[in-house]
Amino acid sequence: MTTHLADAVPSAVLWDMDGTVIDSEPLWLAAELTMLSRYGIELTDDTRDRIVGSGLRAAAALFQELGVPMSSDDIIAEWTAAVIAGLHAGEPAWRPGALELLASLRAAGIPSALVTMAFREIADAVVELLPPGTFVTIVAGDEVAHEKPHPDPYLRGAAAVGVPVERCVAIEDSPTGLRSAHAAGAVAIGVPNLVDLTTAPSHELWPTLAGVDATRLAERFRSLRELSPTAPDSERDTADATGDPQ
Repeated sequence: MTTHLADAVPSAVLWDMDGTVIDSEPLWLAAELTMLSRYGIELTDDTRDRIVGSGLRAAAALFQELGVPMSSDDIIAEWTAAVIAGLHAGEPAWRPGALELLASLRAAGIPSALVTMAFREIADAVVELLPPGTFVTIVAGDEVAHEKPHPDPYLRGAAAVGVPVERCVAIEDSPTGLRSAHAAGAVAIGVPNLVDLTTAPSHELWPTLAGVDATRLAERFRSLRELSPTAPDSERDTADATGDPQ
């Protein structure tokens, strides 16, 4: 059977940001530790793993449960200011292979979209550090109806590019993000950073993006789509019923 050229490559690549494009997790961790230590609260490994990849609203609610006596808005505002200050304090640390793959995709005419649970102010600060046109659109955590692991963010990302989500590759570094991308119907590829991804739903796990270009990504997209042309019916039904990407 002949494969049409349009079916051989993804229509778009949807990227998580923290820990996937930029190694900003240390900035978040420093902000969280500063806040918790102020109130004599320990950050356990379990709490850290629950926070990685989660939405800021959910993370703020968890901090309140731990005993932080601040409003959700104030918690998020403090984190945001600290992370942006960290981004401006020195040279950004990009995840291995991320910039090279982004440039290769752009040269191949495959659009990239940023789908992050960081709020827009932080997403804009990161994008400003990249070459103009690296991302064609941004979906930020304060612009979605439901945070990851709900499929809404990735449905919105595909809709913003104007392509079907099942024609997209999503790249993630957290179980929460992979659940969101997989449930939305994208080809979900996990690239682990701080937390283990082996139990999260994904189409494939890669140890790194180093050495990956648009051609390699398209080859894996084609193979993975042939193995799994659509997300499980239960997940697609959930996404279609509650995603509301408009």
